[in-house]
Amino acid sequence: MYDELFENPAVVARYRAGPYAKSREQFLKKAQANGYSPRTLMRMAWALLVVAEIVRDAGGRITPEGLRSALYRQVKSKWAGHPPSGHTIKLILQAGVPWLRNLGGLIVEPKRPQRFATELLAFNKYCRVERGLSPVTITSCDEAMRWFFKSLPSRVRSLDAVTLAHVDAFLKDHASRGWSRKSLHALACRLRSFFRYAGSRQWCRSDFARSIELPRIYKLEDVPRAPSTEQIDRILEDTASSDDPAKVRAHAILSLLIHYGLRRGEVARLTLDDLDWAAEMIHVTRPKMRRAQAYPMSVPVGEAILRYLRQARPRSPHRSLFLTVQAPIRPLSGPSITSVVRTLLTEQGVKLTWRGAHCLRHACAGQLLDAGFTLKQIADHLGHRSLDTTRIYTKIDLRGLRQVAEFDLGALL
Repeated sequence: MYDELFENPAVVARYRAGPYAKSREQFLKKAQANGYSPRTLMRMAWALLVVAEIVRDAGGRITPEGLRSALYRQVKSKWAGHPPSGHTIKLILQAGVPWLRNLGGLIVEPKRPQRFATELLAFNKYCRVERGLSPVTITSCDEAMRWFFKSLPSRVRSLDAVTLAHVDAFLKDHASRGWSRKSLHALACRLRSFFRYAGSRQWCRSDFARSIELPRIYKLEDVPRAPSTEQIDRILEDTASSDDPAKVRAHAILSLLIHYGLRRGEVARLTLDDLDWAAEMIHVTRPKMRRAQAYPMSVPVGEAILRYLRQARPRSPHRSLFLTVQAPIRPLSGPSITSVVRTLLTEQGVKLTWRGAHCLRHACAGQLLDAGFTLKQIADHLGHRSLDTTRIYTKIDLRGLRQVAEFDLGALL
């Protein structure tokens, strides 16, 4: 195995002479069979050797935290005293921990019990069963509450002991990290929602939720910012002319985001079964609307998806439409879709504060508005439940604003 990866005999000998050589080589052969590239296998071989030396010195078994601490010390000593980056440590752990687990040398530490886990579980069930919230919303609320509970001092052992000072300190900490007022407002709303439920269960004061002050935001204060039509056309042309599997996949993703204004999670949840080629329809699951929505499959989108399926999609038992390009092959996540879009926008020199998948949703809405569609039609296309969400796009309706500016009021005065 090492002969296939390395040409220098001294390097091959060093890897074979290291501890747990047979186990490491078997692990690499399995990774090779799963489709890992030679370059990735070379990095894995180095990472496994580093981990193997640490485990040998630790007596054959080690905890995850002990491994992480030893990695910082050992890699730093080998790199002339320079501390390794977090990315380097992450790469070593990604290969080393699964191998160590197969070897039986990983000491699994018992998980610390989550604070207020019972109360949070009951709140999640209430949101799902009684309020009928989408899984995305419930997950977001659950994550926010876990952050908050983790920020509480250890002496706080009941929800009744939580004070407004704890809430203010939590929000202030997130504000110092650069969170916008809109994001802080949403975070505070999640805290209010939980403590309103907690008050109804008599876990805390019934009026505590009302005491949480929300950051002030103004209705329709923000203006959606999106790439121009020319910038979008350049990105589509660039990805359409490339034979690189990643670019072919990116072109299909961009086509869905731009033509239908989908959210990143909606694109990530698309499966092969959602494509009805006979009826030329695409079925999109919209968690916020709690139903599926069907779109006619436009020619550019259909061609982009077909090209991806024929040229770039790896062979896999997964039914998800978009998969990773490199092994291990797995469904593409929502954050990964944002990363794909951000990379392409940055390469084209697009100057926006937020260069993610959502800005293409704004671009789709702006194009529909310019084409003369009504707010109701745009709301239905984007999957908005309320026209208030769509109404913000009237602030960027340049054609309509020009008509208002050019309207002659002389006859009315």
